Amino acid sequence: MTNSLFGYDDDEGLAIDTLRRFLDDKLEPEIRAHGDGHFSKTQLTGWISQLTDFGLINAPLPEEAGGLGQSWRLHLRLFEEVAYSSIDLAIPLLMNVVCASIIHTLAPDHLRERYLAGLLRGKFMASMGISEPNVGSDVSGVRTRAVRDGDHWVISGEKTWISNGAHSDFLICTCSTGDGELTHILLERHEHPYEVRAIEKMALNGQSTAQIFLDDVRVPVANTIGQIGDGLRNTLAVFERARIHVAALGYGLARRARDEAIRYARDRTQHGKPIAAHQLIADKIATMAMQIDAARLLGLRAASMIDEGKRCDAECAMAKWYGTEIAVDATRQAVQIHGGNGVTREFIVERLAREAIVLPIPDGTTEIQKLIVSRSLTGISAFK
Repeated sequence: MTNSLFGYDDDEGLAIDTLRRFLDDKLEPEIRAHGDGHFSKTQLTGWISQLTDFGLINAPLPEEAGGLGQSWRLHLRLFEEVAYSSIDLAIPLLMNVVCASIIHTLAPDHLRERYLAGLLRGKFMASMGISEPNVGSDVSGVRTRAVRDGDHWVISGEKTWISNGAHSDFLICTCSTGDGELTHILLERHEHPYEVRAIEKMALNGQSTAQIFLDDVRVPVANTIGQIGDGLRNTLAVFERARIHVAALGYGLARRARDEAIRYARDRTQHGKPIAAHQLIADKIATMAMQIDAARLLGLRAASMIDEGKRCDAECAMAKWYGTEIAVDATRQAVQIHGGNGVTREFIVERLAREAIVLPIPDGTTEIQKLIVSRSLTGISAFK
């Protein structure tokens, strides 16, 4: 039997419910006990390894590659549950998902054999190096250079806003390999060392965000991922999968804010009744619920199109745009419902609000997503 609203059958629903119980009973208490400081690599790999038992990372890959042969749609629902508990855990997980997909579909056999199984078991941590100090959504402007020297690339440049940077076992780096030519190259951290510097943010500091510096790093040409010159096309395909997961970060976070607001509104009394009984509070909660369901449906639609092999850049952009912006709205309302308590560390809604503000920025800002949607409708691009 299929749940037509959210697109999963009874077995998938059981998988989601089982994961939710595990997160509630085991992982989230450990994460909250740790506090707001940086997670160690040992902590992250330990938690991620446990989550792979529930289909995280490995669900969408075929069984012959070590995956479960499930759908991106199911993976998105599972990922939402992790986001509900901890964005700081969900982001490293997302990077491993994206890099596992790239290695499975594009990497040569020796890299696939070396890294894929470890990624799917949560033993490795991966980073994707696209953004640079002067390059964000305009991937074609990448300045990190890879110059051919016999059987090696010599790579120099700087990457920034790199998730998993401090903990990465390897980096899939987007490099300029010629005029108008981008190529992905894998750097194994110990064999091809790169310098990492942490970036401190207003929120989401449990996981690592970093700058990466490359100074004439020699990497075998055999570590090229995909065809030389296909980096731009492959990066855009990466964005589709990444954006639906960032959308799920947003509406998963919004769902947590809604539930915290509901809990508080039931318990808090003013004027002789729970504040949930006051119409303006009820309006806020109802609006949050509607926005979350709408955002989830946008994400699941895009994930289903990926499963079907359909082009869905506009649909992924809509999901990312709406899913992250409603997180900002929902957490703002959750803080308001909590009143003065909402800005104290005693209640988690202040943390949720800080985290939500970050989410409309990565993998293309809201403004970039709107340009992508408009281009799909008008046929006129704002990009070069």
